[in-house]
Amino acid sequence: MIVLGVESSCDETGLALVDTETGLLSHALYSQIAMHQEYGGVVPELASRDHIRRALPLLEQVLREAKIDKSAIDAIAYTQGPGLAGALLVGASVACGLGLALGKPMIPIHHLEGHLLSPLLASKPPKFPFISLLVSGGHTQLMRVEGIGQYTLLGETLDDAAGEAFDKSAKLLGLSYPGGPAISRIAESGDPSVYTLPRPMLHSKDFNFSFSGLKTAVLTVVKNHPGELSEQDKANLARAFVDALVDVIVAKCSSAMRHSGLKRLVIAGGVGANTQLRAGLNAAAAKKRFEVYYPELEFCTDNGAMIAFAGAMRLKADPAQAQCDYAFNVRPKWPLAELKAI
Repeated sequence: MIVLGVESSCDETGLALVDTETGLLSHALYSQIAMHQEYGGVVPELASRDHIRRALPLLEQVLREAKIDKSAIDAIAYTQGPGLAGALLVGASVACGLGLALGKPMIPIHHLEGHLLSPLLASKPPKFPFISLLVSGGHTQLMRVEGIGQYTLLGETLDDAAGEAFDKSAKLLGLSYPGGPAISRIAESGDPSVYTLPRPMLHSKDFNFSFSGLKTAVLTVVKNHPGELSEQDKANLARAFVDALVDVIVAKCSSAMRHSGLKRLVIAGGVGANTQLRAGLNAAAAKKRFEVYYPELEFCTDNGAMIAFAGAMRLKADPAQAQCDYAFNVRPKWPLAELKAI
């Protein structure tokens, strides 16, 4: 069966087609980064309006690349939440309107489930069960994943998510949005011995995170610095920030692996593309003797492929997941714990 996926939870419009038997057929993504850069972050109203402009052209693109007609679609999966309400409404209305026109069943998908399952799109996917680190602009969570819909929260951030801390710290350094790639890039030329920043909750003996204090430490250095920061100063501070954040995440992941007794760690979310984080996790995996899996770089950020894939997996496990109910609603705040196991 062929599933169309529609993702519009924030600032990326993504559509994709997945076959439940053969896998990903095609996918297309439009990122709004350039539009939001001048504001230093996502403007919800602008994001919603841009989703309206992009959705149907991207639909035509994925159909063309898959060489199928829209009548060949068997079910439509869409992001119901969490996310920006207006942005979610655009994707839900496009998906459900198309479903109504074609008489196809709908599968509402939890955005975080899409991320959690995205590494399974890789050529060598991990097998259940595994520990998953979901690390993005809005979330930093460690979960035990037993199967589709079987997610146990082990720990999460108590304040800023890792990606949020990246963005705020980058703004303090006068870097462009999004902050993660900008900080990671200049950190490569930074001297790690110049600044030492705190490692929040490193020894908390649980699996929770906190990154607000790390961002505040960057602010303190910037405020107390005599005169403007030079480019090398910025690189040194960026390096200290990245080292601190990576140390905490790697330590928490290693602890979760030891506590669970599992041997597979799966990384999901946009910050999972960070080169320093990947290097730290790979080193820990080699030392602690566990395997670490990442989604393909193109599937780290929000995308339609992960929504189509999550829909396909749910449909394959339980065909009753898809229903011809076109009276859609969105859930901007939707706890992952409310998902039911299949």
